[in-house]
Amino acid sequence: MVKKLLLAIVGPTAVGKTEIAIEVALRLNGEIISADSMQIYRYMDIGTAKPTLSERKGVPHHMIDIVDPDKEFSVADFQSMAKDCIADIHARGKLPILSGGTGLYVNAVCYNYAFCDFEKDEELRLQLKSEAEKYGNEFLYEKLKQVDPKAAEKIHPNNLRRIIRALEVYIKTGVPFSYSEELTKQQESPYDLLIFGLTRPREELYERINKRVLLMIEKGFVDEVKRLLEMGYSEDLNPMQGLGYRQIIDYLQGRITLEEAIYLISRDTRRYAKRQYTWFRKDKNIIWLDVSREGERKIIENIVKSVEGKLKNS
Repeated sequence: MVKKLLLAIVGPTAVGKTEIAIEVALRLNGEIISADSMQIYRYMDIGTAKPTLSERKGVPHHMIDIVDPDKEFSVADFQSMAKDCIADIHARGKLPILSGGTGLYVNAVCYNYAFCDFEKDEELRLQLKSEAEKYGNEFLYEKLKQVDPKAAEKIHPNNLRRIIRALEVYIKTGVPFSYSEELTKQQESPYDLLIFGLTRPREELYERINKRVLLMIEKGFVDEVKRLLEMGYSEDLNPMQGLGYRQIIDYLQGRITLEEAIYLISRDTRRYAKRQYTWFRKDKNIIWLDVSREGERKIIENIVKSVEGKLKNS
């Protein structure tokens, strides 16, 4: 069977993926599938740097605003829905462009990961959650470190949902989540994959991150978080513990000042960008482009020419 083309544009936060992906889509009659684990949530716009309708320039965007913050949504859910989007875009004779910085989401689509398939054990999940409520997240995290240190390395101690998921896999199957994940990865892409990674010099990227955080505050990030809390979304929900949201919640609850919140968001975003680089650098298929050295216009031209070359030879 002939594989169909999938273009992917990846890289760390604030590197400039959104703008470049939109311009490429305009040139190539493309549609964008967002690979961002926070942009899937409704009502979370400013803190997730979701492109506005005007910024999208009429380019259709998929996998944005698809679930409420209190609904469970897994990587497997993302994979299934994103693949349906890609198939639909192909069927309409357009180019699917996967764009984002959540490495696991990108790989789940690009390399056809197969995930552990067993019935969710709600009773077990509630039991683990009650343990976290009684003894703290750290208690469960330490438990995970004992049975699956590799998984614990990849999961943030505050990410209770993923900690519970990893423990659930181990308890239900007897196999560490990290090991079962390695076994089920299929590195061959189901698509004719063309994947570009965007990069900038570290200091320049960090400066862009700092400016973006200040711009988010100016745009009303604090009010966005306040509104989410007023809507009844608990601060303990996984999305509300996301980067930026948890710090603004701490500010609103009087635990830190706004200045401290801004500092922590900027610092933690810089650390996140470093982890994103580490993740994507492992993928030998990625063609890296330096936005600072080459400039956005030249990079857009390079990507367009590469896609046109692929299509011509297919």
